[in-house]
Amino acid sequence: MSTSISETTAAVGSILPQLKATQRASEVVRGLSSSRKSDFLNDLATRILANTEFILAENQKDLIRMDDSDPKKDRLLLNKVRIEGLAQSLREVSLLPDPAGVVLLEKTLEQGLKLQKIAVPLGVVGVIYESRPNVTLDVAALCLRSGNACVLKGGKEASYSNECLVSLIHESLRTFDIPTTAVTLLPPDRSYVQELLNATRYVDIIIPRGSESLIQFVRKNSLVPTIETGAGVCHTYVEKSADLEKARAIVVNAKVSRPSVCNSLDTIIVDRAVAESFLPLLKEGLAAYSVEIFADATASEILEKANYPFLKLAQAEDFGREFLDYKCSIKVVENLPEALDHIREYSSRHSEAIVSEDLNAIETFLNAVDAAAVYANASTRFTDGSVFALGAEIGISTQKLHARGPFALEKLVTEKWVIRGNGQVR
Repeated sequence: MSTSISETTAAVGSILPQLKATQRASEVVRGLSSSRKSDFLNDLATRILANTEFILAENQKDLIRMDDSDPKKDRLLLNKVRIEGLAQSLREVSLLPDPAGVVLLEKTLEQGLKLQKIAVPLGVVGVIYESRPNVTLDVAALCLRSGNACVLKGGKEASYSNECLVSLIHESLRTFDIPTTAVTLLPPDRSYVQELLNATRYVDIIIPRGSESLIQFVRKNSLVPTIETGAGVCHTYVEKSADLEKARAIVVNAKVSRPSVCNSLDTIIVDRAVAESFLPLLKEGLAAYSVEIFADATASEILEKANYPFLKLAQAEDFGREFLDYKCSIKVVENLPEALDHIREYSSRHSEAIVSEDLNAIETFLNAVDAAAVYANASTRFTDGSVFALGAEIGISTQKLHARGPFALEKLVTEKWVIRGNGQVR
């Protein structure tokens, strides 16, 4: 069952037949009632839990192919707790309001025309992603709940897991008499990517989720409109008035709780006035995870005196770098304006945080920083569709058109103008 999806597509040579079939299926999905879509997601959640052992076995086939030292292995890992979380996420999405069919504007024009602006599904959503089998379920759930079909292009490192999950999605689709082509998984072979990016007739939007190199490749090569779910180069600024114990807890959490994800901390910015007091406080929490610190000259001197064991002098390329590992850089600044300048230069506009007890400094930071999510006195690790009560997310969008921040259910629709007349001409 886990190999049939790839074999079917590979046998065709071109993916256009699959894309055409998905486009046709999107018409069926668009016509489903909200309750039927909700019932499908609950059925899928039950099916996922019932097949936990099958999912774990297929996931293990992927895990054994990846080196244990690779920080991306955590993204790949599925366990019983995470599978339960995926099922719960499906149920949460099923309870969210259906964004399709909502009347956004309604009025009668001077000519007697009755005008409505209605939210409608995008159509066929293509998602290219790496390492994360949870994305397979998240995307399928969000797309189907909002009345869209989807084309999934996962990476080879998660191929067994992805095929397993899509086979279960197809079982639920058949149960509800929905075409299985509403969720199409392409084979992991990269040769199919360019054809997907050129399929303007059959795919309405492409969303890349993964490394910066993947995102840039899609941006440069796609003829289909794209929405970026960008890399996360995230900063936490410890301002001079900060409660240093609070700052320590926030910084350590943002770095070590799950370093392989895009909302983890990459650079700590510290006011010079508190650097000597604050930086040694990080030693125990970061050293416990062997966090390698790339510190500027000032921070390096302080941490050397504190005998921090995993210390290197920062180079220019260590700022603006998404580590995705137990690594981070440290920059000591004179004041808030200098911190803002550093973030302005190096931020990927994902998630940025300030730790401060100065309300004016906090408001200045929140207003001045140009990012999808800005935090005061909290960890950047909260930037997540599920945490934001959105049920799930396709990714964190760092661009400004259509969607920004957690790209979730309510952004998987566009607008349609409906005009009803009675013989009016112009």
